[in-house]
Amino acid sequence: MTENLNPFAIAQAQLDMAAGILQLDPDMHAFLRQPMREFHFSIPVRMDDGHVQTFRAFRVQYNDARGPAKGGIRFHPDETIDTVRALAAWMTWKTAVSDVPLGGGKGGVVCNPRNMSAGELERLSRGYMRAVARFIGPERDVPAPDVGTTPQIMAWMLDEYEVINGHHEPGVITGKPLMLGGSAGRTPATAMGGMVTIREAAKLLGMTLNGATAAIQGYGNVGSYAHRLAHDLFGLKVVAVSDEFGAIYNANGLDPAAVGNQMRRTGKVSGLPDSEEIGNAQLLELPVDILIPAAIENQLTGANADRIQAKIVAELANGPTTPEADQIFRQKGIYTIPDFLCNAGGVSVSYFEMVQNTYGYYWTDEVVQERLDQKMTTAFHAVHNMAEAQGVETRMAAYLVAVNRVAEAVRARGWV
Repeated sequence: MTENLNPFAIAQAQLDMAAGILQLDPDMHAFLRQPMREFHFSIPVRMDDGHVQTFRAFRVQYNDARGPAKGGIRFHPDETIDTVRALAAWMTWKTAVSDVPLGGGKGGVVCNPRNMSAGELERLSRGYMRAVARFIGPERDVPAPDVGTTPQIMAWMLDEYEVINGHHEPGVITGKPLMLGGSAGRTPATAMGGMVTIREAAKLLGMTLNGATAAIQGYGNVGSYAHRLAHDLFGLKVVAVSDEFGAIYNANGLDPAAVGNQMRRTGKVSGLPDSEEIGNAQLLELPVDILIPAAIENQLTGANADRIQAKIVAELANGPTTPEADQIFRQKGIYTIPDFLCNAGGVSVSYFEMVQNTYGYYWTDEVVQERLDQKMTTAFHAVHNMAEAQGVETRMAAYLVAVNRVAEAVRARGWV
């Protein structure tokens, strides 16, 4: 039977399993299976050559029982409404498992930012904000950067929102540049939170991280910071990394500074001296201690899960592993740090940014890192303890923690 790779169908199937274990009331289960609100937009943008191109765009507010919806905006050529729905659902569970007072949302625009000039990107960013401005705000829904978007894009969106509303409102967007109210530590936060979970998992498994091997799929903001932090904090030997153009391998380890320089010079990791070019599928199947998928969804599936050799899969990407692959990993004894736990560092520091914006006092990087470590460590052990108590794999344990917290908030509000 062909595996269903629709990301929203996967998110719903995972929720269904959690609802069964929690013996969730059928009405509550039905309510949590669907977004509370979603918006579809058509955004006309004057391109540099003078013609007007219309872009399809979305914003999904999945659930805001625990607080304002929270979630990034993706600029990607393959964006779909089902992907945005799934990501908004996972954001709902992510904020809950992290125990921050926020809900879940997500946005997306079908475009290829690599093929757009700075002027075109600015006009698209401002157009997106004009479309969505009436539906968002610090007490409603707070966007952030995601795949294909940057602090600069957040700055354009923030400015457009403030022009529309006629006053400063830095808390409407997170992931902003520091001079516009961004938080110290936000850019590496997703990768840094992932490192905390890897550290805690290694303790449980009795694994020594210094000298252990790792492979990282994806070399955007998250993957590149993961490489640097894994190397600097733990002495991990990252033997392979990849981007959308290909993968490179060196059995002795890849220097993060050298790979970073190669990316800045050429826009891709391939071609690095003293490295061997390999396929992306080959990277995933390398005999490493830790595999870090940090790209996009549906990379580890029933088709390749039996060939994965890592001891730990640390999901810095959203939705990289399908339910069929999860079952295979459990049979093989692979310890999975599920996405909405592993990559929750980003939303945790986004929450810190919102707090700082609210009272206009900004923390040092050291304070941010200390509080992030505490938040991620607590979340990791809540999930691990649930897995032990219920005899389930870690992803389902994360769902049990998160869904129960959201359901309690929904119930307390009297919605269901």
